[in-house]
Amino acid sequence: RATRAKGVPMMGSGGVYTVADEEIMCDPFEIPSYYRRIVGIDFGIDHPAAAAWIAFDADTDVIYVTDCYKKSGETALYHANAISQRGGWIPVAWPHDGMVRDKGGGIALKDQYGQHGCNMLPESARYDDYKGGGQSREPITIEILERMRTGRFKVFRHLHEWFEEKRMLHRKDGRIVPEKDDIESATRYAVMSLR
Repeated sequence: RATRAKGVPMMGSGGVYTVADEEIMCDPFEIPSYYRRIVGIDFGIDHPAAAAWIAFDADTDVIYVTDCYKKSGETALYHANAISQRGGWIPVAWPHDGMVRDKGGGIALKDQYGQHGCNMLPESARYDDYKGGGQSREPITIEILERMRTGRFKVFRHLHEWFEEKRMLHRKDGRIVPEKDDIESATRYAVMSLR
């Protein structure tokens, strides 16, 4: 239906987030000081670097995606500056590949961001405080989808890049195709580290 009506591409065996954009869109608002805040980042090594800012209203159990960022071909300094300018105090959730060391200086990516003003969490995004490394994508994807379906996940309507990635994310043979999903990945890391 969305393909015919709006030109939304039909890919693979179906979309991942099967909730209509209109159901999760909300007008931007000034974020109350009591909302919990976090930003998730996806390091851009062989793809664009991305970030997604979320605010969490613990009283209503609603997550709001309030801002996003995506840029390719830049250094850690450039990305860190873009992230810290939006609130250097906001904790930054990052994936386990942040421990990869730069070939030139031997400094881990997460430490490079930290040196340039980002408030990096001490450990990579994970479900369990004691189990690091790569984390399965499915559990947090399902949690976000369930939140969307129950009105507990909202996105500021002007975040066009976020919605574009949501619409393009799809499955093939039952598995999520990890392409052009940089902001979506950053969102997952933020939600995973919300605790």
